[in-house]
Amino acid sequence: MKARSGFTLLEILVVVLIITVLAGIVGVNVLPQLGQANVAAATAQIRVFETALKLYRMDNGMIPTQQQGLRALCRLPDIPPVPPRYREEGYIERREVPLDPWGNEYVYLVRSSEANAYEIVSYGADGKPGGDGNSADISSMDL
Repeated sequence: MKARSGFTLLEILVVVLIITVLAGIVGVNVLPQLGQANVAAATAQIRVFETALKLYRMDNGMIPTQQQGLRALCRLPDIPPVPPRYREEGYIERREVPLDPWGNEYVYLVRSSEANAYEIVSYGADGKPGGDGNSADISSMDL
């Protein structure tokens, strides 16, 4: 009689059970960290926008209008007032304004022409104003 080699159904089920338990443990411990990483990424991007806006103001004596938006940091605005000393390469590395980590556009609000009269906001995971946790707004005014 020949000996058979291979796995029994019971052995396969035990391995699948172990993999499922491990995946559950990893998921429970890693998924909250992913939300925190997205918040940190949005915060870092808002700080990059703030630095670019400061450079824009130093070069041109003004910040982009709300109508020009953050796009003015990527390419010369075609909406007046056109900045007189715009840098040929723009003020951020990309040629398009990046989306927030949740795939939504950053909101750029201009309150007046004073130094910190703008606000840059990511509405968080839900993409709506307000919210808690990962859905909370991230604002340049709070950084």
